[in-house]
This record gives sequence, structure tokens and C-alpha cells, in this order.
Amino acid sequence: MKLVTAIVQPEKMEDVQRALIKHGNRGMTISEVSGYGHQGGHVEVYRAAEFTIDFILKVRIELLVDDDMCEEIMNVIVDAARTGQVGDGKVWAMPVDTVIRVRTGERDLAAI
Repeated sequence: MKLVTAIVQPEKMEDVQRALIKHGNRGMTISEVSGYGHQGGHVEVYRAAEFTIDFILKVRIELLVDDDMCEEIMNVIVDAARTGQVGDGKVWAMPVDTVIRVRTGERDLAAI
């Protein structure tokens, strides 16, 4: 199993969700996060005063997938999240040893 994690623009979250559902994904966890990468922060002006915003609002998506589906799921996310602009985000995968569904005690693939 793999934990696929994606950081995407908030306005692309619905596109990513629809693409994953269409692809047969059964669940995911999302979180609002903030940070910066190559794009850095940005400057905003409010009442003639400049403010530097160091951290950009993003959405973090996490889902557990079978090893055989990992690359395909990552590509679905990338295709749905891409705008072609700096700050589109990142997608990565990490191995997961064990998963247990709390309600039933099911393990591993049966638990996802």
C-alpha cells in the first residue's frame, strides 16, 4: 500500500475530487494547509500599506491506494490539479506497512 499525498491550489480541489471519484477512488482526507515553494510569498496592499504574505493557502489531499494503482492515481491528481502556473503543487507517495479499520478490525487492503 501507498499513502498518496498531494498539495494543490484550493480552487482545484473540486476538480481533483471529481476526477478521483470518476476513477473509482472510495475515500480521501483533506486539510487546509499553508506554505510556500518556488513561488515564495507575495505582497498585498491594504489601505495603502504593503503586507508580505509568506505562506500561501493550499489544500492537502491524502489517500491510501494499492501499490498497483499508485502511479495511475498520482497522474489523475496531477492532470486535474494542473493550471500551468507556478504554485500548482506537488504529489508524492510513501509506503504504508499496515492499516486497520477501527470499526471492524479489517486490515490492509480490506481496510481501504
